[in-house]
Amino acid sequence: MTIGLGLGISRFPFESASGYWRWVELCEAGGVNSIWQTDRLVSKEPMLECVATMAAIAGATERIRFGMNVASIALRDPLLTAKQLATIDLLSNGRLLPAFGIGSALSRDYKATGTPTRRRGKRANEALELVARLWTEESVTFEGEFFTYRDACISPKPVNDRIPLWIGGSSEVAMKRTAKYGTGWLGGVDSPEQSRRVVDGIKLALRETGRTIDEDHYGATFSFRLGSPEEAVAKKAAGGLRARTGGKDPRRFMVAGSADEVVARIEEYIDAGCEKFVMLPLSTGDEDMLEQTRRFIAEVQPVFLGR
Repeated sequence: MTIGLGLGISRFPFESASGYWRWVELCEAGGVNSIWQTDRLVSKEPMLECVATMAAIAGATERIRFGMNVASIALRDPLLTAKQLATIDLLSNGRLLPAFGIGSALSRDYKATGTPTRRRGKRANEALELVARLWTEESVTFEGEFFTYRDACISPKPVNDRIPLWIGGSSEVAMKRTAKYGTGWLGGVDSPEQSRRVVDGIKLALRETGRTIDEDHYGATFSFRLGSPEEAVAKKAAGGLRARTGGKDPRRFMVAGSADEVVARIEEYIDAGCEKFVMLPLSTGDEDMLEQTRRFIAEVQPVFLGR
């Protein structure tokens, strides 16, 4: 088992691009495991496009890995997606961590564009199969409900011949999708208790597919603030989580407190079967984001080094 602590962003919290690149440099120099970008296309809040962000990080860094948390594959063309990500993986010497989901049926990405949500799960399954096959096979022929390919191929292939394909989502269907197509699972807004249920469900579904997923390829995502739960940024995040989870206690989905409290929550997820983490710092502007990251590197990360 290898514990990996990554940092990610959803809403763009920086005042300028230079602030973002200062943060990326800090993550790289500080030994952070990975950088992640949430995927949302239609939004009034500033949100970076995740595939373009991966390409930019690939050129700006040398060591750190990076991924999308998670890209809505049902909204993306599988041939273009496979080609883009293979290119990024090649140019980064195999540091890409692709992760996919189908996106919520309530997402503005669907509603604003008039994109049907019916059978989006089936569309996502076909797209995932095509992406995986395009990465590994010399020629792909496929006849599906949504896609038809005849002798399709891409070159160059990903430089990482074991390029991961992580799947998001916590429904029963998402568990089966992960067991059929995924090499890992990355949770979204899930408490440790919910994560345990999903990890157990995926392992049960793997018995039916006859596939395996490495024990350290189950991941959790949660927001944190090294500070006080009474700070405005923490209160705002708690309110958003309460609304998103239908009134559930937001404290099970985020941590605002000391480094010891953040470490304790990570341990809860580890006990639930998660070994990889996308941790989202709650911050207000460039300097605050950098300070949260410095404290994470100094106070939280060392606890798990070597585990």
